[in-house]
Amino acid sequence: MRYSEEEFLMLSGIQHFAFCRRQWALIHIEQLWGENVQTVEGNILHERVHDEFSVEKRVDSIVSRGMRVFSQTLGVTGVCDVVEFRTSPGGIPLAGRTDLWQPVPIEYKRGKPKEHQADELQLCAQAICLEQMLVCQIPFGYLYYARTRHRNKVLFTDCLRERVEVMLSEMHDLFRRGHTPKTKPKKSCSGCSLADLCIPKLSKSLSATDYIHKHIMEDGL
Repeated sequence: MRYSEEEFLMLSGIQHFAFCRRQWALIHIEQLWGENVQTVEGNILHERVHDEFSVEKRVDSIVSRGMRVFSQTLGVTGVCDVVEFRTSPGGIPLAGRTDLWQPVPIEYKRGKPKEHQADELQLCAQAICLEQMLVCQIPFGYLYYARTRHRNKVLFTDCLRERVEVMLSEMHDLFRRGHTPKTKPKKSCSGCSLADLCIPKLSKSLSATDYIHKHIMEDGL
């Protein structure tokens, strides 16, 4: 299946979806957002990494920051924090450059490695986009965590790639239907930036957006 640009979803949304389907729907379907310490720190980190679209030449690599990517088969578009192009005999040619270059996506995160695979799925989705755009194979990438100041290597296995495809298919289905899934309260809810918008309606049929509008009308605002 190939999606049109009008159907593209934000690539970064797969991280929200893997963490909590309801959180993803509140942000991407109902257009709700909330800030907390974690989201602010994450935004600051990404602002430091992104410099619009810049390229830096090093001894044996080219570092591209803020590279925009997309995939018509996944139906997503987004921005890679960093893509390193490393000299490699099995790499690809780049316009205006000699040698061959292997692309390696690198995603920056504010915290530390997590128990779930949300970060790995986001990075793998970036790799699939790059593969389709550059007509190449990308076997691995890295997740850099600010808290540990360490790069974690991520192998893009068939299993991980399949999970990306399955999740994005479900995301497209929910988005088309405008459906916000319900969820049960769990320990991770306390640290969610949308906790105040989500939890009051966990067991109700009214959407979070309608809930807010209802109380605005009741308060006469």
